[in-house]
Amino acid sequence: MAAGANGLCPTVCVRCNMEQIVPDGIELIEIKTARPIRLMNEAGRVRDFPMSSKLTAGDLQIITRVAVFRGLKSETVQHIIAPATAVTLRPHELVMRQDDPATAFFIVIDGWVKIYRSTRSGDETVIDIMKKGESFAEAVAFTGHRYIATAEAVNTARVGRIPADHLIRCIRDSPDIALAMIASISQHMHYLFQQVEQLKAQSGVQRVAEFLASLSLVEHGHCALALPYDKILIAGRLGLTPESLSRAFAKLRGAGVTINASQVTVKDIVKLRRIAADDRNAVRGTLRPIGLTQTL
Repeated sequence: MAAGANGLCPTVCVRCNMEQIVPDGIELIEIKTARPIRLMNEAGRVRDFPMSSKLTAGDLQIITRVAVFRGLKSETVQHIIAPATAVTLRPHELVMRQDDPATAFFIVIDGWVKIYRSTRSGDETVIDIMKKGESFAEAVAFTGHRYIATAEAVNTARVGRIPADHLIRCIRDSPDIALAMIASISQHMHYLFQQVEQLKAQSGVQRVAEFLASLSLVEHGHCALALPYDKILIAGRLGLTPESLSRAFAKLRGAGVTINASQVTVKDIVKLRRIAADDRNAVRGTLRPIGLTQTL
């Protein structure tokens, strides 16, 4: 292949239909490059695939401390992550796709990653938003089945990728790994049950109040927050429409919550937590219906 004008190899373009040229049962190999691989689809559009690189010392500090490895010996964790790579994602790039074979599980090193399911009509249901130091897809990596959801970068993100086949070999050598991972998966299932309970039992205002309170690092008094991602995604994360989210923000103004673009000011974080917990005595008269005027 001839070098480009800058002395580097040009980006490779390949026009293909992968389903036609790759028979069932044949596993695709991972290609590591210094630049993104570009594939051209049948419509003639070129798509860049995220590039992977070796883990840095900073990456390792984050990956080795995730909950899924809790309780394991340091040398065991090092063995598990030995073949791991880091994938750098631009906003809206995918690291896994719903219904694709599960070839790896992932750890967020930096940024935010949206986990969602798609319906046949094209609608999306946001399952979770993963942040730095959280893992996902480890359960399906156990089974070798297909991914049950899609993972998409919310912003510029860096994600560690650990091959599933290597994980299975490690588990066969050291069954303690399976016990640690099952414990972590169980904790995540408990969290998802809490989310379902929240959606069924809490009002939209309570969900928004709890979300904002979770962003605060202070226990009492005034605080300033920054929304971690856009309001449409926050609405999806909380099971609300964007219009319902706006109404909840407006109602919370009466509780001393001010929203200005992505900046949030909370006058009393304790009161906000009481609203989330539905302590009606603490917030009686604080939340008023939107658009109603007082009459004598």
